Amino acid sequence: MNYDVLIFVHILSAILLLGVGAGSAFYKFMADKSGNLEVIVHTNKMVVLADWLFTTPSAILQPLTGVMLVNLLSLSWTTPWLLVSIILYTFAGLLWLVAVYLQIRMKNMATEAQRAERGLEKNYFLLVRYWTLLGVFSFLAMAGVFVLMVFRF
Repeated sequence: MNYDVLIFVHILSAILLLGVGAGSAFYKFMADKSGNLEVIVHTNKMVVLADWLFTTPSAILQPLTGVMLVNLLSLSWTTPWLLVSIILYTFAGLLWLVAVYLQIRMKNMATEAQRAERGLEKNYFLLVRYWTLLGVFSFLAMAGVFVLMVFRF
């Protein structure tokens, strides 16, 4: 495949991956902070949807285009910046999988609270804390990948 197409798809998927994650975290934080159950339910649904529509395809395209670029450029898999990038990406991906599970649980908890016309359980806000921590570490790992990919050191 053409280098220009590969690098474009690789960069675009990286932007979507980081951008959608940061945007989702911001809107979810603001919704949870509002205490408005209707807003919380809607935002949780949109965060889960955004992950399926944008994050998941980007998370799949990143390693696929990455492998193609490594092969096209004849890079060694033991190149330090590449190896550390792969480790950080894998770490971020594992955190993201746990975060997705928590997102779906929080969405279901909020939807059930709205349906039952009651407030959110305290456990919901504990999950929010865990989700936030996972997101912070995942974001930092992905930011590290960005730095390594751009500066290659």
